[in-house]
Amino acid sequence: MAKLEYLIIHCTATPEGREVTSEEIYRWHTNPKSKGGRGWSQVGYSELIHLDGSIETLVEYNDDDIVESWEVTNGARGMNSKSRHIVYAGGCDKNMKAKDTRTDKQKEALEMYVKAHTTLHPDWEIAGHYHFASKACPSFNVENWLEDIGIQDKNIYRK
Repeated sequence: MAKLEYLIIHCTATPEGREVTSEEIYRWHTNPKSKGGRGWSQVGYSELIHLDGSIETLVEYNDDDIVESWEVTNGARGMNSKSRHIVYAGGCDKNMKAKDTRTDKQKEALEMYVKAHTTLHPDWEIAGHYHFASKACPSFNVENWLEDIGIQDKNIYRK
């Protein structure tokens, strides 16, 4: 158990307009490497934001400030025991280059999620996956977006 310190935003690194199912994410993350997966014991995200803006819970969690072992998802090495991870479907253009492909509905849903959960967790910091890994994920500048939607500076990860 650890204190919840971060919300890390991800993209599925799939082409613009391509929907992703929770079943696909489970296969990508938990199938053995011999079957094309990563061989993880758990998926990398707590929630998935679909193209239509609906949010699907992938791993149940409670809303307290402690990350219990059953709530841990494998989104960013070294950060998982103290983070929650949310992913949106998309993040690449048709050539699989990083691109902010969030639909208006996904942007609305992510903004609502961030604001609601920051009320519940006023001390956490919100980051992009790129802060903790050498990746473009989530394919947009998280700090600028958080500023644009009015998130307090203390909640914006800037390291």
